[in-house]
Amino acid sequence: MTVVNAPRMHIIETYFECCGFDHTFLQGGTSVYLWNLSKAFAARGHRVSIVTPAHGRLDDLRRRYEVEDLPYEDAYTLPVALDPRVWREFPAQVELDLRTTAHRIRLAGVDLYFLSNEYLNRLPDTFYPPYSAKGRDLVFLKPLVFQVDSVRFLRGWFGDEKAVVHAHEPYYHYLLPAALRDDPTKLVVSNVQSNMPIAKKVYAPEVQGLFELLDVDVKLPGADPAHGVPEAVVQYQQLTHLHYTYPPDHVALYELTAQHADLIDFLSPGQLDFYAGFTDTPFEPLFRQLPIADVVRRNAHKMFVGGCAISDQWLAWDPAGVDRAEVLGGLGLDPALPTFFHNARYAVHHKGQVELMRAVDRVLGEGLAANFVIRCISADGVDDPFFHEVAARHPGRLHFEWERVEEARVFSFAAASDFALFPSKFEMDTFLIAQGEAMAVGAVPIATDQRGMEHFRHADGPETTTGFAVNRSFAEDDELLTAALADRIRQAAALWTNDPDRYRELSERAAAVARTFTWDHCADLHLAAFTPLWEGRPAVLSRELALRHGWFDLLPDEQVTTAAAVAHGDIAAYERSAPLDADAALRMFRAAWERADFAACERVLARLPEAVPAAETDRLRTRCRVLADGRLEYRLPHAERVEAVEARPGSARALPAVRTLERTGPGVFTGPAPEAGGLLLLTLSSGRVTWDEVRHG
Repeated sequence: MTVVNAPRMHIIETYFECCGFDHTFLQGGTSVYLWNLSKAFAARGHRVSIVTPAHGRLDDLRRRYEVEDLPYEDAYTLPVALDPRVWREFPAQVELDLRTTAHRIRLAGVDLYFLSNEYLNRLPDTFYPPYSAKGRDLVFLKPLVFQVDSVRFLRGWFGDEKAVVHAHEPYYHYLLPAALRDDPTKLVVSNVQSNMPIAKKVYAPEVQGLFELLDVDVKLPGADPAHGVPEAVVQYQQLTHLHYTYPPDHVALYELTAQHADLIDFLSPGQLDFYAGFTDTPFEPLFRQLPIADVVRRNAHKMFVGGCAISDQWLAWDPAGVDRAEVLGGLGLDPALPTFFHNARYAVHHKGQVELMRAVDRVLGEGLAANFVIRCISADGVDDPFFHEVAARHPGRLHFEWERVEEARVFSFAAASDFALFPSKFEMDTFLIAQGEAMAVGAVPIATDQRGMEHFRHADGPETTTGFAVNRSFAEDDELLTAALADRIRQAAALWTNDPDRYRELSERAAAVARTFTWDHCADLHLAAFTPLWEGRPAVLSRELALRHGWFDLLPDEQVTTAAAVAHGDIAAYERSAPLDADAALRMFRAAWERADFAACERVLARLPEAVPAAETDRLRTRCRVLADGRLEYRLPHAERVEAVEARPGSARALPAVRTLERTGPGVFTGPAPEAGGLLLLTLSSGRVTWDEVRHG
C-alpha cells in the first residue's frame, strides 16, 4: 500500500529523546522508531523536522556534525505547582528561570532541532530522570520543562506554518494537544508508544498552572465519580500493572491527549484494540466504570494504526552468512542441538523472564537436549541470584549474558538459533521489534498471545501460524506461564528433531511475516492517516472496532450485527436487527458461559429461560458453593486457575489478600471460602481473566 498523490506536508516529530541518528546518543527504542520513520517521510518528499532536547550533548554533536546555532532565545519563568504529598521538603510552587536556545543539524533530508537550557542539559548520560528523583530532586521536572519548551518553540519558530505535529508517548506530551488546539495550522497526532496505565494521572494544579502560562483555556476534568466496583477488584489492579488509584486532585493525562489531539496513533492493531477496552483482563470491569472509558469511546474515531518496523540494517544482513557452528561453539554450546534465543532488556515482570528461566531450568533438568542463549540486557547486571544459579546448573546448555553488545553480535545469535522465546506479560509490549528481528532471520517464535504482538501470527491456526503461543499473563509469579513455556519448548524441540520439513515451513513463514514490517510500509500507514487530516476530511469511526467492543450505541441499526450482539451478550443490540428467539438466546447463553460472563447468562435466562436446557442452567447456578466443612468448591470446566481475592482494610492502594484455590480435578477447585465481599478471579483456558462472586448460600 503506497500512498500516491499525497500532498507534500511538513511533519514535525517531537519527543523527549529523538537521537536514533547516532548510536552514542541512543537510550530507547522510541528514538530508533522516530529516526527511521522521519527518514522514510523525507524520502517521500515531505519536509520533516524533529524537535528534542539537547541533553547537554551539544559539544559531542559539534565534533561529528555541522551544528547551526539558530537565532532563537526564549527567556521566561516556568511556574510548577508541586504536590505537597510528594514534594514534602519543597514549597507549594517552584519557579524555574529558563533561557532556551535552539540548534539545528540537517541530516538525511531531516532537520533536527535541539533545545538547550539549564534543565534540558542535565543528565547527559541517561537523559531520563530516575524515578527515585521524584519528590527529592527538581531534575525530575526535566520532561515537563521540555513539554513547555517544545510548545513555545513550535509556536515561536514555526509560527503560522502548516504542519502535522507528531508527538510521542502521552506522558511526555500531555500539554501539547490542548496547547495547539486553537491553532488551525498545527494538526496534532498523539502517538501511544507504550501501554502505560490508561488512567495514569498527574497533579491537576500543575497542569492548570502550565496551561495558564501557555494561554490555554481548557477546563480540567474533576475527580472520578463513585463507580461501585468492589474494593477487592480495585485493590487487585496494583498487581496487574494496568491501573493505580490517584487522589481526587489529579487528572488523567491520556484524557488530555485523546480529547484534544486530531488523531491518535498506535504501533499495532492489537495495541489499539487492547487500549480501547482492556478486554479479557482483570482491569476490564473497573475500566468500563471509569470516566476514561467514555473518553476512549468519544475519541475512538481518531484512532489509527501507524505501525512499527524492523531496522533496514537488520533486514539487509544475510543470515546465511552466519556460521552456526562458530557462533554456538564459541559460546560453549553444541551446534547439533535445537537452540532457543531470548533477547530483551532485564525487566522480569514486563518480559516474563522469571517464568522463562524457571521453564528453561525445568526442561534442562529433565534432560532435554537443547541449547539456550538468554540475553537480559542491563547496564547494572542482573541482581536476581536465581538467574545465575540456573546458568551455573546447566553449563554447555545455557549461555546467559546481560551486557550491551554490537548489534551484529545479536544478529549472529538470532541467526544461529532455531527458536525465539518472548513470554512478555501484562500487555506492556506494543510491537516488540526484538521478536520481529529474530523471526526475520528464521527463528520460530514461542511467544505470549498478547494483543500487541498478534501481528507476528504465532497464535494463528495451524495453516497460517508462524510458531507457538502461550496464553497472556497478568500475574507477577505465574506458574501457568512457566508450565506452558516448558511444554512449548518440549514441543518445539521434538518438532525440530522429528519433523524438519514442518520446522522449515514455520521458519520460512516466520521470516516472511516479519519482513513485511518495513519503514516504508510504516510511512505508508501514517501518510494514509495524515493525508485526510491535512486535507480537512474528518476521521471516521471504524465499524469493526465498535462491533468488537460492543459500542453499539455509536452505530446505526443497519451496522449492528447479530453475531456481535451474541458475542457481547447484548439482548437490546441483538433486537435492533432481529427478534431474540430461542436459538439466538441459547447461542448467546453458551457464548457468555464460555467467557464466564455469568451476568449475561442470567440476563438470557430472565428473558427466555425455556431456551436453555435445564442441565446448563443447573451448571450455571451450582458452579460455586460452600461445602459443609466451610470450604469453597468451584466448578468450571474451562478454568485453569481460580484465586480468592479479599480487600484489605485501608486505601485503594492497599494490596489485597490473594489465595489460589487447589485444583482437585479437571475444572474443580477447592479452598477456604473468602469472607463476605471476597471475589474469585478466574483464569480460563482461553487466556481470558475475569471475575466471579462467591456464593455463600
